Amino acid sequence: MQYEGIINKTINYIEEHLHESLTMDDIAEQAGFSKFHFHRIFRTAVGMSITEYIRMRRLANASTALLYTNERILDIAFHYHFESQEAFTRAFKKYYHLPPGQYRRLMSNMLKKEEESYMDKQVKGWFLSGSDPFNYEMGIDREVIHQGKASGYLKSKTVLDSANFATMMQQFKANKFIGKRIRLSGFVKTKDVESFASMWMRVDNASDDVLQFDNMSDRPIKGNTNWNRYSIVLDVPSDSSIISFGIILSGRGHVWVDQLTFEEVDEDVETTNLEMQSELLDEPLNLSFEEEI
Repeated sequence: MQYEGIINKTINYIEEHLHESLTMDDIAEQAGFSKFHFHRIFRTAVGMSITEYIRMRRLANASTALLYTNERILDIAFHYHFESQEAFTRAFKKYYHLPPGQYRRLMSNMLKKEEESYMDKQVKGWFLSGSDPFNYEMGIDREVIHQGKASGYLKSKTVLDSANFATMMQQFKANKFIGKRIRLSGFVKTKDVESFASMWMRVDNASDDVLQFDNMSDRPIKGNTNWNRYSIVLDVPSDSSIISFGIILSGRGHVWVDQLTFEEVDEDVETTNLEMQSELLDEPLNLSFEEEI
């Protein structure tokens, strides 16, 4: 995506300044664009205006504070730069369909019941795979979220080194996207990732041959990162059968994912496909390993 680096830099800047006053002029300046031009770039890439995005992220953090702290609603409202408790309540109710006080009471009770009833929950639609899935854990996190009420997570438990990896993944039929170019986008956050984490997507034919693939190996996520938006763009050829996708964690660490979306894109959107195979050789080469490049 043409402006992906700038968008990621901007989102990271927003994450680091959510508790402060954020103006469109400041954001556009650090991105290096006029505010009107950057407004269009951001909306096209993220699907909402910068103002809407900032409000959504502040409300998501506020919802976490409501559930996991005893802070007064007024203090939470001011902390996230709402001018009054009434303004905060109106905005919160628009996104979460409940006023903050009622949300705190109802959701806190639900969380207590879930914690008492479930020790190892499955995640609907997702399964755990990889080289050592038993050394990892996947689940739903209602405290660390990007938007809404929950995120998915994958974390290491008894991982010894970077040779171990696991993926939280799904598979579905390619029929709906045959002959199209599709983009998988999502928000990812990491903590203490020693090797790497990334989104990935793969398109296979009926014989399980890989037709298109990207695991972000040329742009891995490492260490501690705030929520940021990542994208994978692949073609779905006419002989495609299965589309697989997910989040991969190599080695130790913790990765969260939220707001995954699939969409068809135009041909002028560049693919991120990694070339998996080179052309076949006419005959084997360098079988004694004595020839140098």
